[in-house]
Amino acid sequence: FEPVAATGVAAQMARQTRQAIVEADLVIFVLDGRQGMTPRDQDIANELRRSARLVRVAVNKTEGMAQAVAGAEFHALGLGTPSSISSAHGEGIVELIGDCLDAVEQAQPGLSLPEPPAAPSPHPGDPDAAAPAEPERPIRVAVVGRPNSGKSTLINALLGEERLIAFDTPGTTRDSIAVDFEFEKRRYTLVDTAGIRRRGKVHETIEKFSVVKTLQAIEDCNVCILMIDAIDGVSEQDGSIASYILDSGRALVIALNKWDAVPPDNRAWVEQEFARKLHFLSFARMHPISALKRKSLKTLMRSVTAAHSAATSNLSTPKLTRFLLAAIQHQAPPRSGPVRPKMRYAHQGGQNPPVIVIHGSALNKVSESYKRYLEGWFRDRMALQGTPLRIELRSGANPFAPKTPR
Repeated sequence: FEPVAATGVAAQMARQTRQAIVEADLVIFVLDGRQGMTPRDQDIANELRRSARLVRVAVNKTEGMAQAVAGAEFHALGLGTPSSISSAHGEGIVELIGDCLDAVEQAQPGLSLPEPPAAPSPHPGDPDAAAPAEPERPIRVAVVGRPNSGKSTLINALLGEERLIAFDTPGTTRDSIAVDFEFEKRRYTLVDTAGIRRRGKVHETIEKFSVVKTLQAIEDCNVCILMIDAIDGVSEQDGSIASYILDSGRALVIALNKWDAVPPDNRAWVEQEFARKLHFLSFARMHPISALKRKSLKTLMRSVTAAHSAATSNLSTPKLTRFLLAAIQHQAPPRSGPVRPKMRYAHQGGQNPPVIVIHGSALNKVSESYKRYLEGWFRDRMALQGTPLRIELRSGANPFAPKTPR
């Protein structure tokens, strides 16, 4: 926290810190016990004295030091008795947490802890016993893309406040940040991620960890929003990010950001170019948006909800089998030598992404092109827009095959 910062990322960080101070019930002011008190500590203390509700002073890095001596000079801040702690060794942390909780409870006498979870039913096998309703889990949405594509700006626009630092310098976001959000009576968790550059341009160790956190966020989410700069167009790195999302099996919505900066005469051609270069993502809806001017964001979020519903939908076995037989009647699997694969029935084998398992004989002879044909056929009939679809083929044992001796 640099209170005197006037420009750059440091000024944006100071603004976010001031907002956190105003919203917090209690602020822990952490100081360096080895370095001692500095003029910047005095500036922060003045800020806290004006804005914070409650403040507790924690003097860190005091392992091996007498507590009275370590915190003596910090009494001059006028923020109460300092607590000597060592974060690296865990010294004084429990006492500090207890002091903070007691202070908040005294400041808010009506504060009550949440009720403990209900005890399980004493008769779990009783069919008449009503099962407790589980709360609906929020949809976890990861916003991914290249650096400076507008990921933080999009989340700020959806929230309606400057919750994340959005700066025009690439690399501002270092870690994956999760923010709760509600849209049309549905709960979401928006995850802002660090921009992913080409491997040859990643030199700093901290950026390598940022990329790892972004890839973890993709694997842990329900839906990905792939942010693409509409002015720069689709780059090779955008294709690599999209391929990773596809391999992870995550539902996907594509956002063409900065659409307001594209000349109106060129927009139709630009959309055709995006569709051509991202043809392998034809299952995903593509939305031209402007995160800065908050245009077309409602349509984008509705596509996110639809993609999640498609990825977690329950597919009926009779319907899948009927659609499979109709697909075979429309175009039978090609013969492989003297053998023609035979498909008998299909059922669902998983969700997020949906997995359709097809049973039959000689299915190891089915080509990849015919599997893609089946994917498109099932997607159109089952309305699975916005999610990848996996086809698994399982062949039964051949009863006429010679048995191997034991």
